[in-house]
Amino acid sequence: MTDFGSIRGKVVVITGGARGIGLATATALHRLGARVAIGDIDEATVKTSGAAGDFEHYGRLDVTDQQSFADFLDEVERLLGPIDVLINNAGIMPTGRVVDEPDALTRRILDINVYGVILGSKLALARMLPRRSGHIVNIASLAGESHVPGLATYNASKHAVLGFTDTLREEYRGSGVALSSVLPTLTNTELGSGVSAPPLVSRVLAPAEPEQIADAIVALLVTRRAKVRVTFAAGLLARVVGALPEAVGDGLARALGSQRAFLDDVDQSARKAYEQRVRTDTDQ
Repeated sequence: MTDFGSIRGKVVVITGGARGIGLATATALHRLGARVAIGDIDEATVKTSGAAGDFEHYGRLDVTDQQSFADFLDEVERLLGPIDVLINNAGIMPTGRVVDEPDALTRRILDINVYGVILGSKLALARMLPRRSGHIVNIASLAGESHVPGLATYNASKHAVLGFTDTLREEYRGSGVALSSVLPTLTNTELGSGVSAPPLVSRVLAPAEPEQIADAIVALLVTRRAKVRVTFAAGLLARVVGALPEAVGDGLARALGSQRAFLDDVDQSARKAYEQRVRTDTDQ
């Protein structure tokens, strides 16, 4: 049985913490006695969520801006003390064919999903390495171990997060700082609005709830595992498909409905509000 007592008193920073997986994780950690700071570019929502969750600190954070990120971490350390954990959670997932993706949106996905993770990790390492203590958790996706039509740039960004985190784990092995990645499946948050698993898959693999991802992150902080896939069944399926010969794996994925899930089968009306929001500078 996992002992969560080590969570109590830890100073934890979560980016993209105003909603979804970030907020669920903040809530779970706060309940266990962690001192939680959430940052999000959506200032109004992060203030509402922060106050409702009674978190120790909350405020605007743009993960693509070095000064904004550094100032936020400095403020947390001034108010709460040295940061024990940084969870790089901020990310966006627009859907659609890549030929129709505006260049500005391509850059925005990469700026938030990749550069934001790299920047946050660098800033946290600079604080943690001298203390020989700390944990950086980067939220990737099972899409980072697969290829899903309709998510080309998003997939690329999550492949990058996994490669970056795996490399840092070796680069700083023995430093006292742990580096981990979390690979969620499709989750019932705004990011996944209007999208459902292909019918054949959904019969055995329901979308995860954000609380399930949060529970996995909490357990990872205690065990300091390098990587966790959530859910177990979705992670197993992704790894099995990925281990098959390319033609077989791709054929199986097509048979399961991967070609349509994030393209033709998307409920555009249900997804409209999210797509509009992530295509502006008011959401991460």
